[in-house]
Amino acid sequence: MNNHLNRVNQKARNIRIHVSSFLCSIVYVNYYRLMGVKIGQKNIFFGKPKLIKVGESNIEIGNNCRFRSDSFSNLIGINHPCIIVTHLSSANLKIGNSCGFSGTTIGCFHEIEIGNNVRCGANTMITDSDWHLDDERLGGGAKSVVIEDNVWLGYGVVVMKGVCIGANTIIGAGSVVVSDIPANVIAAGNPCKVIKPLNI
Repeated sequence: MNNHLNRVNQKARNIRIHVSSFLCSIVYVNYYRLMGVKIGQKNIFFGKPKLIKVGESNIEIGNNCRFRSDSFSNLIGINHPCIIVTHLSSANLKIGNSCGFSGTTIGCFHEIEIGNNVRCGANTMITDSDWHLDDERLGGGAKSVVIEDNVWLGYGVVVMKGVCIGANTIIGAGSVVVSDIPANVIAAGNPCKVIKPLNI
């Protein structure tokens, strides 16, 4: 009896997620295009993200990306919806094809480039600034962030300004990335450091 009830509940949950994502995707893709966001085909939105494009800034999203802002679509636990924001009119944010985001915050002041097949685990953050642009004493000033193809960011990873993460690299949960990480490695920690190479 319990197994049957669990299957029914799981089926109902899946139907809810698919119907909700279908409707959200139609609404948000068209709305963001009206805002001037360059967004490709077959992108899916689970729940309502927060996307803010300031002035003449540039936001480009490729094809086949997934944005999970609804806690029902990722049971590991999403603390907030996806937040994608450009803060200055000169900001340039590019997201490649087939990327996945779960409650991810992307704050772009200058330039952030995310490659293809990048996976961002729940409650990750990517920013090219320390959010003190007017105070040089505190290290004010934005610096570009590049995340190359096929990178995996684990749960709760924070990627800070001026960082390049090489292709195929895995960043362990809870890591804070403050300096470049090469391609084809597993890295973790605060500050994030290479643990071992990947055998690719």
